Amino acid sequence: MSASKELTTLLYHHKILKHFKQIHSFLITHGLSDHTFFLTKRLHSPTLYQTDHIETLPSTIHLWNTIISGFSISFQPQKSLLYYTIMRRIGILPDNQTYNLLLKSYPQLENRKPFDIYAHIVKYGLDFDNSVTNSLITAFSNCGCVQFAHQVLDESPHRNLVTWTAMIDGYVRNGFPVDGIKCFKKMRSMGVKIDEITVVSVLCAAGMAGDVWFGRWVHGFYVESGRVKWDVYIGSSLLDMYCKCGYCDDACKLFNEMPVKNIVCWSALIAGYVQCNRFKDALLLFQDMLLTDVRPNQCTLSSVLTASAQLGALDRGRWVHDYIDRNSLEMNSILGTALIDMYAKCGCISEAYVVFNKLHIKNVYTWTAMINGLAMHGDALSSLNLFSHMISNGVQPNGVTFVGILNACAHGGLVHIGRGLFDMMKHMYNLEPNVDHYGCMVDLLGRAGYLEDAIKLIEDMPVKPTPGVWGALFGACMIHKAFNLGEYVGNLLIRLQPSHSGRYALLANMYSEYGKWDAAAHVRKIMKGKGIEKKPGHSWIEVNGLVRKFIAFDGSHSESCDLYDMLNNIMDQLKLADHLPETKSLTFDIVTFDA
Repeated sequence: MSASKELTTLLYHHKILKHFKQIHSFLITHGLSDHTFFLTKRLHSPTLYQTDHIETLPSTIHLWNTIISGFSISFQPQKSLLYYTIMRRIGILPDNQTYNLLLKSYPQLENRKPFDIYAHIVKYGLDFDNSVTNSLITAFSNCGCVQFAHQVLDESPHRNLVTWTAMIDGYVRNGFPVDGIKCFKKMRSMGVKIDEITVVSVLCAAGMAGDVWFGRWVHGFYVESGRVKWDVYIGSSLLDMYCKCGYCDDACKLFNEMPVKNIVCWSALIAGYVQCNRFKDALLLFQDMLLTDVRPNQCTLSSVLTASAQLGALDRGRWVHDYIDRNSLEMNSILGTALIDMYAKCGCISEAYVVFNKLHIKNVYTWTAMINGLAMHGDALSSLNLFSHMISNGVQPNGVTFVGILNACAHGGLVHIGRGLFDMMKHMYNLEPNVDHYGCMVDLLGRAGYLEDAIKLIEDMPVKPTPGVWGALFGACMIHKAFNLGEYVGNLLIRLQPSHSGRYALLANMYSEYGKWDAAAHVRKIMKGKGIEKKPGHSWIEVNGLVRKFIAFDGSHSESCDLYDMLNNIMDQLKLADHLPETKSLTFDIVTFDA
């Protein structure tokens, strides 16, 4: 092997700084220190982060771009800006590639926006360079400055397909799908040719906006007509779009017609079923996927765990956990969070805690899932304690975290602490409370008997109270037997949701509890006159690995008699133990199940 080939191999594979310096010395003593090829390999090496005497390197922009490129995708992206500053200080002029590489660093930098680099781009006359414009739009969008990205688009005299697609993707990333669709329409009106990447971005926008009509048009005009090349990524985007718009049957039809299906396609439809609350279908599709020997990834398993959590399918959730361990899959924060949520919702809070403690990396969603799980199980003190640990670990809570912790306070009767947390949310973390947080506070105050405070809080809300907020107050009226207020709130709920059967049923139940049979009958008469029928209540249970559904007033199952006997046996045992639940306001019983 020649000396040059040996050096190339060493430069690719060396790991220790000591050896790197020896190689550097060898290059200098053999007159190769100025050789562009070897310097490029050297600058891409893993020990670049400890390179000394950088200002003594030859004055070629290519080598400086190599340095900036290495840092822009490293765990020290801020150093790309440092070496850019050194480069300019020693008189080397940047080119368009310099700024394209630098702009990649900004999304990884905390509290840094690319405004300073934008000024330099203008100074060096590169603001009209098409590649720099595209990088600027992407950088501003990825940093959350979508309005400045749009300004760059407007000021650009040369807009190509990449420019428009970057802007559409920027709108989608920042939660402005309608603007993304408008951008696409403007792009199309200007005669810009569309490619697969554009179609994927605009389908994502249609799904986020719930605009199935537009999504169907893109599907027909660009995909089915053959104007863009069909592939699994477009197929997955179509599946995702239909599911997000609530058209799971269309997604399933499309899936069955797809000529090639990979894990992305399977995962997209499974996730779509979960989004549409068709949890049983999600688990059945997962079984079909396993039968075709397609190996699930973390995304697939997260969706399966969510479906298992909603159905109470503990056996399926444990199977997923075992699959993760057997196949040594990385337990990332998304998968760990889904696993914690599944165990908590299936009643296994101790197992959820084991998963939580084993996770090496915990983000705000992981902490929130565990806090909510403890709150769901009525362990308010443990939930609060975990919240304190989260804060001490430097993890910033979000709005969902506060919903969980306020629910914990409500179920634990911790009014004073709940009020303090509500104020902390606004004044310490700059999180503006939404209707969910106000609903939690109304529930907290109402359960504790502070009905007047709950009413005042509703009156002072900066947004219009939702039926959920009034429903929390109505529940408190039932607990504390505040009939007059409960009657007012119950009638208000019916006016707000005239087609919601549950609102009529609750008000009728309240009248029945207070012996006002005529009023209860009148409510039911109004309900019947409007053609509103109360859907029978149901619950899910897993038996021998099969998820079954219990339905109220359904005696059609072949084993109904045995089920009645078992329920009566349980009720007799509860009576003997002097432990009967409060059932005055209940108007139905759970009787049979549906496979």
